[in-house]
Amino acid sequence: MKRSIGVIVNRTKPKADIVASRLAQTMLRHEADLFMDRESAEAIGRPELGEDLDNFANRADLLFVLGGDGTLLGVARKFACRDIPILAVNIGHLGFLSEAEPQDLDMAVQRVLAGDYRLQRRMMIHTSVWRDGSMVHDTIGLNDAGIGKGSLARMIHVRVLVDDEVFDEFAGDGFIVSTPTGSTAYSLSCGGPIVMPDMQVMVLTPVCAHKLMVRPCVIGGNQIVRVFVSATHNDMGVTVDGQVGFSLRDGDEVRIERAKYDTILVRWQERGFFYILRDKLQGELSQ
Repeated sequence: MKRSIGVIVNRTKPKADIVASRLAQTMLRHEADLFMDRESAEAIGRPELGEDLDNFANRADLLFVLGGDGTLLGVARKFACRDIPILAVNIGHLGFLSEAEPQDLDMAVQRVLAGDYRLQRRMMIHTSVWRDGSMVHDTIGLNDAGIGKGSLARMIHVRVLVDDEVFDEFAGDGFIVSTPTGSTAYSLSCGGPIVMPDMQVMVLTPVCAHKLMVRPCVIGGNQIVRVFVSATHNDMGVTVDGQVGFSLRDGDEVRIERAKYDTILVRWQERGFFYILRDKLQGELSQ
């Protein structure tokens, strides 16, 4: 069966148009039903391949995403509700979530068209902000929800409940709730554990807590986390995936729970999680 493949390109990345052009040529050579976002299609001189991004979900059996990890996070939030598998091609810096590099394009296209891959579901979280009994903001994310103070503000006070039981209460720079996917991102840099990506859990990670014994904790994926924030200032907010931000006020409640949707990533059979850890994180640390 002929696959309908959508291509989304982050054109702010160096050589994005060159890689997009190579990918289009490779796919068309293999007679794939290909389309891409209009701006990228015009940039590579193939405007006939252009499609409005809002129509991708109605056409695509699978998405190729050219960019870095941040690009994939944005695509995941937009398309998770449509259950479309995503193959990320790294043209960014680290590419921890990517499965292919630009030099692998021909191999990646052939394998996708032949069905030579596995699908991995990654749980997402739903973050909502409640103020005076009403929800004033909500979004889903693949990596994490970070609650924190501004760069020049004093500490904030957080009171954290898990399923209505108090987890802890402390002053500090903030608090992170991450998915297994996000356990290797912001949470890891703050001392949180690395979690296998297919587990159904959430990681709670305090940020610079002014309290000796508060430590990261892993909880069940179906539990509900409620974080109540207070401060003598208003320079605090919640950020999802490091991309979607919302300002918080004294007394706000941030509620984090498992989202109704998963992100589906295309993975090669031979590339395991620990291989990626060694290849990406250890390589990054050694530079």
